[in-house]
Amino acid sequence: MRMLDRAVAGLALLALAACAPSTAPATSGGDEKSGTLRVWLFDEPNRAPKEKVVGEAIKEFTAANSGVTVEVSYIPTTPARHEKFKGAFNDPASAPDVAEYGNTDLAEYAAAGGFADLGADLQAWTEGKDVNAELLKTATVDGKVYGLPWYIGIRALYYRTDVFDELKLKPPATIDELITTARKIREKKPDLYGLAAGGEYTFGALPFVWSAGGDIEKLDSPESRKGVKQYTDLLADDNCPPQACAGLTGGKTVELFASGKAAMAIGGNFNRSAIDAGAAAGKYAVVPLPGQESGSIAPAFAGGNNLGVMKNSKHRSLAVKFLQLLGGKTYQTKMYEAMGNLPTLTSARDELAAKESFLKPFMDTVASGTRFVPVDPAWVKIDNQKVIPTMLQKVATQQATVEQATTEAAAAVKAAFGGS
Repeated sequence: MRMLDRAVAGLALLALAACAPSTAPATSGGDEKSGTLRVWLFDEPNRAPKEKVVGEAIKEFTAANSGVTVEVSYIPTTPARHEKFKGAFNDPASAPDVAEYGNTDLAEYAAAGGFADLGADLQAWTEGKDVNAELLKTATVDGKVYGLPWYIGIRALYYRTDVFDELKLKPPATIDELITTARKIREKKPDLYGLAAGGEYTFGALPFVWSAGGDIEKLDSPESRKGVKQYTDLLADDNCPPQACAGLTGGKTVELFASGKAAMAIGGNFNRSAIDAGAAAGKYAVVPLPGQESGSIAPAFAGGNNLGVMKNSKHRSLAVKFLQLLGGKTYQTKMYEAMGNLPTLTSARDELAAKESFLKPFMDTVASGTRFVPVDPAWVKIDNQKVIPTMLQKVATQQATVEQATTEAAAAVKAAFGGS
């Protein structure tokens, strides 16, 4: 998957019942030192830059490993990928040795038993310690590490510098200030949304919940309710009218900002090119999304993709070596330069940020602490049922109070985890 919204959207397309293979995964792996190493990577709308970087890595790898060839297949990120992975888990003849997968697919694939535990390999790897502990959690289930985080997508607050200058506004330092600033802009410039907010924007809303001390698994707690109220307060006529905004996804809110119809938006580092192609180009800046207290940063969702080694790989050592090469600092940096993929290795991000100030707010957000969805197959069901968007939309359209909507959502979450 290219980035976060695509990773999240992919989850919503598969019901929980389809998560595990019908038979136990094949485990007849091996450690052959020559032959063809098969690699699956996700296809891209514009694959050429990615393919070029991967080609460079293959050339370096095969030069260092005689008798080895690398065969790359670019697979679609459509729902069919789930069935493709399930088939590979059960049939070594059709399986790759190394595969890229979305980190929100992790629980499903771990439950299927298809990927190898790379914990010891990453610990022994010189660059392994350079992966932030929070980010490593996005590849970890029950203490086992099923991949190397390859790149991440982080969201922050984009704002129109020309609008802020004209209205003599400062970037908000707290969530309450964010809400007040959004309303002020809407009042002064009724042709603009203050902050583009979407009722279908799960990962725009969750930082409000997390910063208030709430959590997905406790949506009916006082802390979660505070965050839900703050976010849904933005889905109102005095900022982003519910009739226009309750059905918006994250991608659509970014489009509003890019087209010049909103003064602020919660967007990712991966949205930069889209914004630079729109009316807001050259007239925006980015700061971390503020938290509850002045100077704090709201926790962002750490979405992105991992590189894993199949448990049934017949070339385990070679697979690990190739994963470490492609996922190492040199090629993470090259992938950023080619595709805009934010590296997971701290040293790579630091070096890029020193050269490019645009990355600083995203880096600061990572450094302050990120969050992730429950690493459990239950998340597929929660997302498929649109539990969180339904909660937000019911409040925004006044079909339910915050208390009613969060109680209902909490019950759905509990049911997804097998509770009664």
